[in-house]
Amino acid sequence: MSRRVRRKVARKSKGNDVVASSCPEIRDEVLDLELPGTVDWRSLPDDTVIQLLSCLSYRDRASLSSTCRTWRTLGSSQCLWNTLDLRSHRFDANMASSLAPRCVHLQKLRFRGAESADAIIHLRARNLCELSGDYCRKITDATLSVIAARHELLESLQLGPDFCERISSDAIKAIAHCCPRLSKLRLSGIRDVNADAINALAKHCPKLTDIGFIDCLNVDELALGNVMSVHFLSVAGTSSMKWGVVSHLWHKLPNLIGLDVSRTDISPSAVARLLSLSQSLRVLCALNCPILEEDTSFSASKYKNKLLISLFTNIFEGLASLFFDSTKKGKNVFLDWRSSKNNDKDLNEIIPWLEWMLSHTLLRSAESPQQGLDNFWVEQGGALLLSLMQSSQEDVQERAATGLATFVVIDDENASIDCGRAEAVMRDGGIRLLLGLAKSWREGLQSEAAKAIANLSVNANVAKAVAEEGGIEILAGLARSMNKLVAEEAAGGLWNLSVGEEHKGAIAEAGGIKALVDLIFKWSSSGDGVLERAAGALANLAADDKCSTEVALAGGVHALVMLARNCKFEGVQEQAARALANLAAHGDSNSNNAAVGQEAGALEALVQLTRSPHEGVRQEAAGALWNLSFDDRNREAIAAAGGVQALVALAQSCSNASPGLQERAAGALWGLSVSEANSIAIGREGGVAPLIALARSEAEDVHETAAGALWNLAFNPGNALRIVEEGGVSALVDLCSSSVSKMARFMAALALAYMFDGRMDEFALVGTGSEGISKSVSLDGARRMALKNIETFVLMFSDPQAFTAAAASSAPAALSQVTEGARIQEAGHLRCSGAEIGRFVTMLRNPSSILKTCAAFALLQFTIPGGRHAVHHASLMQNAGAARVLRGAAAAATAPLEAKIFARIVLRNLEYHQIEHTA
Repeated sequence: MSRRVRRKVARKSKGNDVVASSCPEIRDEVLDLELPGTVDWRSLPDDTVIQLLSCLSYRDRASLSSTCRTWRTLGSSQCLWNTLDLRSHRFDANMASSLAPRCVHLQKLRFRGAESADAIIHLRARNLCELSGDYCRKITDATLSVIAARHELLESLQLGPDFCERISSDAIKAIAHCCPRLSKLRLSGIRDVNADAINALAKHCPKLTDIGFIDCLNVDELALGNVMSVHFLSVAGTSSMKWGVVSHLWHKLPNLIGLDVSRTDISPSAVARLLSLSQSLRVLCALNCPILEEDTSFSASKYKNKLLISLFTNIFEGLASLFFDSTKKGKNVFLDWRSSKNNDKDLNEIIPWLEWMLSHTLLRSAESPQQGLDNFWVEQGGALLLSLMQSSQEDVQERAATGLATFVVIDDENASIDCGRAEAVMRDGGIRLLLGLAKSWREGLQSEAAKAIANLSVNANVAKAVAEEGGIEILAGLARSMNKLVAEEAAGGLWNLSVGEEHKGAIAEAGGIKALVDLIFKWSSSGDGVLERAAGALANLAADDKCSTEVALAGGVHALVMLARNCKFEGVQEQAARALANLAAHGDSNSNNAAVGQEAGALEALVQLTRSPHEGVRQEAAGALWNLSFDDRNREAIAAAGGVQALVALAQSCSNASPGLQERAAGALWGLSVSEANSIAIGREGGVAPLIALARSEAEDVHETAAGALWNLAFNPGNALRIVEEGGVSALVDLCSSSVSKMARFMAALALAYMFDGRMDEFALVGTGSEGISKSVSLDGARRMALKNIETFVLMFSDPQAFTAAAASSAPAALSQVTEGARIQEAGHLRCSGAEIGRFVTMLRNPSSILKTCAAFALLQFTIPGGRHAVHHASLMQNAGAARVLRGAAAAATAPLEAKIFARIVLRNLEYHQIEHTA
């Protein structure tokens, strides 16, 4: 996009947007367009249409130009095709040929990657003056030589900041021979820049004033001393430099104004010699030079009118004192220069070069963090990046935004950032600056600004500031971009912001949910980055009840299932499974659980993902199946899709896995085992042993899910016997007696009660050929150990004084006191079937006083008013005639006091629910 068309004019509209124009006439017409009502596009002046087209990407511009003949003519205007940025689009020979008719007058081109480089010659842009490329690792000498030969008017060539590993001195010589007008050459990561190549530049490019051989392995220092035309020279990051040779030769360069030796091993003596002997040198940039920084005695203050930029100097103060009024020593030096009317020719060359070099060096330093730079980043580095973000050079703005996104990150894998650095950026006004860049029409700036906002928003305070400054609306808008890179970074920002509960509603209101779902459909086959971020954001949003419904209404179920079924990228699979798990977690409040299960291929895909080699994918898939198993139809469909076998295999393989995976594997088996058929199948498939192993885990959450699964399995006598045979009694006893989780202890006690209420004894004596049980088991010792621990567990909730008071009084307050002391809060979330409730009712008649007490205690937990399923349980008990059995237990002379009191409380609970039902 041409800078001539996009010259900024300071004029704020209602949305604080900036109106830009290439000339006052267009500006005035744009300002006059603020008319009420609908705009008649056919009546717009030609200059206004051109102005609008200039704000679009080349692809959108071409599409809009196809709407009518007039706009087609205007869309081919020379001023719209002076500049072209192809970095965010697939650019190959075919695309280049289709654009060629419009690119006759193309002067500036930015591209990305080797394929794009190969296609440049097909543009036939003979007037090209400026060429800039990144992701250049695979660009070869042949490609670069052909580009140089076809574009002899080139004045500027920049390739980097990534390494140009396949480019050699041969290509540099070709550039020198073919491009005599070359004034700027910046190349990164060349292996060897030899004397022949540099001497060719000195001989054939007399206007070459700006040279950068950055991060190169070897550069001939002697030859560089022959380039008399050079004003600005950078060898930042270049190794194997002979600094003795440099200091004795380069100070003789008659026009050298700026020298960048950052990230090298330059010595203090070499720096001193260059500063003292060079007559023309005004700025020496030596940031992140360890040997120089180790010499604490070195001082550059004695070199008049010369500036040394290093970690130990005050950079802002130095710039201000060298170039401006000495009273201006704030952090807006570059901004002051841009707003000043300074006619210093050297200064007007130095500042843009300094901005470029500083942005490059700061980005490189942020990408390779080193010890000891914390103070620099907090005190100067962050402020420098913010200042550079206001540069008039687009590539400087982009690198500065990328530097902000990078320098705050501590651990990319775990999404952890340095809170001090992030909040320093916020305090210095960085959020507003970044959001301003994100609103730019230039897609490169949108992408890098959104990336920085995303990373900074990991910090809760910064996320709050982003939301307050309108960042959610901006990111939601960028998520709709046709540019994949912009949409990807915007989705990343929404992902991080959606971690905060307070931001979820705002994201939904801004249309973020629909934008994220649309992203999945739009880029379903175009890479993992945008899909992982979109699915991750939807996963966070789906954890909220209201947002979960909106995700489903926006088509999110279908989109996420499509990713789970078809995408091969592990990160995408993990986030898609997590999102489906969260969608299915609201079974009582919306229909998403059933909707996910009914989506074609959803359950089969999740079952398949439990076999993934990636632990995170297995964990989230198991979690989704666990949540989905709460729906009766889903439970049976999961089993039909091979879920029992897959989850048993998962449980068998995760003994050394993370607690999260262990919890979800056991939880999914717990959910499936609610069905008696599934419970039997789990036992037959070998699920008992791994669940016993998980019950011995050190993690509290794993205790609960393993105990829950074993409780369900123990309902079946065959499984109960398997638990005994596999050594499960001791594991359940350990849980019952020592787990930190009350729920784990409770469910372990119930499992032991099922196992020793007599039904397993009958099964062990009779046996069945179909069960294939051949072991002879002695149950007496196991029974005594189990009953002893059940009794100990229940008595923990029995306050003798409260029970004595309740026995002596029929007052409701006395029973309420016992109830509150006995209540296990989380037990109210358990849902039992009629058969399970019936078994506890039958257990009230068991000869064992311990089992009677345990059964009454369990029924108390299941019927306490306010419990999630208390009404359901009360209804089952009333239908089964449990009241009569409870009255008998409450009045039995030989029953323990605890059993009697618990039975009375359960009777009272039933009466309460009966009254509530009839009211």
